[in-house]
This record gives sequence, C-alpha cells and structure tokens, in this order.
Amino acid sequence: MNSDYTLIDNSDAKQFEFNVDGQIARIEYIRAKEKIYLTHTEVPRSLEGKGVGSAIVLKALEWVKERELTLVPLCPFVALYLKRHPEWKSLVLKGINIG
Repeated sequence: MNSDYTLIDNSDAKQFEFNVDGQIARIEYIRAKEKIYLTHTEVPRSLEGKGVGSAIVLKALEWVKERELTLVPLCPFVALYLKRHPEWKSLVLKGINIG
C-alpha cells in the first residue's frame, strides 16, 4: 500500500480525494459542526486491489483526528476498515457499534 498519496479536502464537492495517476479516488462526507459523516468510498476500477481504498480511509481518519471531530462511519468500507483497525474506534460517535 502506498501511503505517499496526498489527501485533498475538496470541501466544495464534500469529499476527500486522492489523485492517483490522473484518476480520483474519493470518500464523500457530510460535516455537521463537530461531527463528520463518511458516507461513501469510491475507487476507480483500474485502481482496485492496490490498497488505495484503505490508504484514503487511513488518511481521512488522520484528518478527522487532527481536527478532533467525531466520526460517524456510514460507509460500509469505512466501517470494515475500523473493524480491522480498532485503534481508530476512539474517533467514532459513542453508541455506534462497529463490531
């Protein structure tokens, strides 16, 4: 997995982006005061299986942590990442069970 990608916060489009070889991987979000809802992750088919999805989730979680926001993971891919990486569960809104 390449962690050298730069996370872009495209606030106009309400999404985090990676530009990978001219293609955009993204996580759509909704920001409401101190909460951020990660709603959908999308990786171009040509980039699937290369760790791009996991890398963008990781960078987004770092972004959320730096800003001390509360995470509401509505995207199944983000929820699965959190299940596999429980060290990030402290960011998640209390009462949300990821498993």
